[in-house]
Amino acid sequence: MTAPIDRQSIEKIVRQIVLQQAGGNRRPVPYAPKLVVTISARHVHLTDEHVETLFGPGHKLTPMKDLYQDGYYAAEETVMVVGPRRRMLPTVRVLGPTRPHSQVELAFTDSISLGIDAPVRHSGNLQGSPGCVLVGPRGVVELKEGVIRAARHVHMNVRDAEYYGVQNGDMMRLRVVSPQCSVILEDLKVRADPASKLEVHLDTDEGNACHMDQATKIELLRQEPNARPC
Repeated sequence: MTAPIDRQSIEKIVRQIVLQQAGGNRRPVPYAPKLVVTISARHVHLTDEHVETLFGPGHKLTPMKDLYQDGYYAAEETVMVVGPRRRMLPTVRVLGPTRPHSQVELAFTDSISLGIDAPVRHSGNLQGSPGCVLVGPRGVVELKEGVIRAARHVHMNVRDAEYYGVQNGDMMRLRVVSPQCSVILEDLKVRADPASKLEVHLDTDEGNACHMDQATKIELLRQEPNARPC
């Protein structure tokens, strides 16, 4: 003879069945990464040694504002960048943390203003680039090389790379729809690693050219290996 089931046990069984069915019918939400486009104004990266030369012995950069990527920040410190014939940009922001090599990243209009023929390079690729003089409140640094126009690029993590079907070192396109200034920017180099957030970096000239602050639609697209810029 089967023992009777009490009401509490019946309710528990019913709840389990309902929860199992609800879970079985629930569809996973598709992953859709959040795309951020950052317009990078001219800035400077410094070594520890150059920080001390420009701002005094033992000086450390003072974080002022966190950047979008974790661990990176705009510092309170600024320097004067001096080019040939004493042309200068008076207050160029230093970004932290410090790096193994100092470098100055400018837009094309900045380099014209300084009288420097700055090549388009990815960060850290400084060999053969022109130099400049950096002036701080406590000293001066003469860079033999290190002035570049930063090549556009996109940071992303591994999951983002899988979503777009790309990997570290690949090239992508950025389609920007804005009033009478819609463009497709090609050759955005992918910088993929486990920790980065999805973020496109353009310089101020590129941002102004496509009227980025008035954009109504922005798409990040895979660029075929044999594609050529328009």
